[in-house]
Amino acid sequence: MVKRNNSVKSMSANGGSYEAKIAEIETIITRIESGELELADVFTEFATAVEHLQECDRFLQQRQQQVNLLIETLQDDDSGS
Repeated sequence: MVKRNNSVKSMSANGGSYEAKIAEIETIITRIESGELELADVFTEFATAVEHLQECDRFLQQRQQQVNLLIETLQDDDSGS
């Protein structure tokens, strides 16, 4: 059985987990859609959601680079045989 690394959970030392950021974005969207916020608060919350989305995007790009490197390494190993 392959042991999964918890690196997916940790985006940064103080940035929280990927899943937590997504949950927070969903909460912000729900609050904005509900109409319970003042207009100024909508902009503040929206800006926060955008920041979280950018963090998640950077996290996913880094993981994609790692996967690409692993695939490249595997392909190099196969062609060396």
